Amino acid sequence: MKLALAGLALGLLAGCPGPTGTARPYPEPTVDNVLAKLAAQRATRTSFTASSKMDYWARDQRVKGDVLVMGTAGKRVRFNALSPAGGDVLADMACDGASFAYVDKQNNCQLTGPCDRGSIGSLLSIELEPDDFLALAVGTPPVLAGATGTTTWDAKAGYERIKLTAAGGTQTITVDARSDRYDVIDSELKDPSGKTVWSVQNTDFADAPDAAGGAAHRLPTKTRFKSPREGADLVVEWGERTINPTIDPAKFTVEIPAGLPRCGSKP
Repeated sequence: MKLALAGLALGLLAGCPGPTGTARPYPEPTVDNVLAKLAAQRATRTSFTASSKMDYWARDQRVKGDVLVMGTAGKRVRFNALSPAGGDVLADMACDGASFAYVDKQNNCQLTGPCDRGSIGSLLSIELEPDDFLALAVGTPPVLAGATGTTTWDAKAGYERIKLTAAGGTQTITVDARSDRYDVIDSELKDPSGKTVWSVQNTDFADAPDAAGGAAHRLPTKTRFKSPREGADLVVEWGERTINPTIDPAKFTVEIPAGLPRCGSKP
């Protein structure tokens, strides 16, 4: 009887995953397979609207509050930072595809200029190309152009670890590919010198509706962006979010009041 029980115990132990985790529950993918899946996701998420709570640090300053945000492909994004006292817009920033305008109502000043990586930095202190912000906001971070690399199975976490190299630097991407969902857990981009340009971490995935009638999109409900060069750290808790809404291009313009001084200028 004791021998039978011992044999049963050994059999049960043999069926349990060990400290090294488990094998892939699907055929081993190539890097091209994974990147193609991520590109396909990105192609189905071309616009969004969202409410959010943003908590960000920039150098020695911290700002926390509600922000309404929307964006479409083609360098169009808009942010409304709301007053905690009553929902009035304290800061309004928009890129219309060519130029940006920013009105800081709290400090009674404005900024304008070309729509580029510095546009979003004017509000969030994180320099990102507007289309890259769109990609990050909908859970599909941009991928280093012309990159080659490797994929490694992390048996303990159950994730694919992608390492990419190109003339523009290096990038790592962690993907949960189980059940064919391809959730991007985190990603980090470094320049050719090895310095981090940006990083992102995604958690708490949930479905968001598709306004065009397509299938729901599985998106992170909490996102953390970091930009070490600007000393910026931004945590976004996404509220109600809709993918692929039709947005009037006029929504991506901000009127600058006449005579409003430029932010940072002296009287």
